[in-house]
Amino acid sequence: MKAHHEHEFEAALGLPEQLPRNEYVIWQGQPDWKQLAVNAFHVRKITFYFAFMLFLQCVHLVDTDTAWLDMVKQLGTSICLASIALGLLTWSAYLSSKATIYTLTNKRIVMRIGIVLSLTFNLPLKKIVASDLLILKNQVGNIALGISSDSPIGWLNLWPHVRAWRINAPQPTLRCIPNAESIGQLILQAWRKESPQEQLVSVGNTSSANNTQTLSHA
Repeated sequence: MKAHHEHEFEAALGLPEQLPRNEYVIWQGQPDWKQLAVNAFHVRKITFYFAFMLFLQCVHLVDTDTAWLDMVKQLGTSICLASIALGLLTWSAYLSSKATIYTLTNKRIVMRIGIVLSLTFNLPLKKIVASDLLILKNQVGNIALGISSDSPIGWLNLWPHVRAWRINAPQPTLRCIPNAESIGQLILQAWRKESPQEQLVSVGNTSSANNTQTLSHA
């Protein structure tokens, strides 16, 4: 896998260099920033956490007979700090989405990611050995890509565009993309053309929200 830092000098949107003559773009897209905020930056869970902590603080203040004015000041301060933290998380999710471009060509998947430090990862289709599709909401979903062990990428280099908890064997992931199932089919079709000697094996319950597909040698 190759990583580039040339976001400022892109030859084309989301691409670090001009494509060869025999390569063409099939699809380009970005994460849905609202779903990215919920599922990658965990804004909803952290909101519940802050709400619970505010409840405990309120109980403590009532139990210690704190004056109403002091109670309002302390709770107000906590609410302001929690709101700032949630706002920063949400803004980070928005910036991460807008800075990200996923590109599928007939030869590879290109991930241009990063807000401050922009990185571009080239994932040749021939290096992809597995693909997992997870539908989240309203046809928005994640497509995790298992890559061959001879082409490792650091988990931190990919976050949040990486499958959760797969730290030892990171899986680059197209996070929170609209029409995820249709995009998964496009990836599958491109992969089959690029790897005609291999076959697709589906495992798991395809009727569930988590549809797992594995690529293996025929």
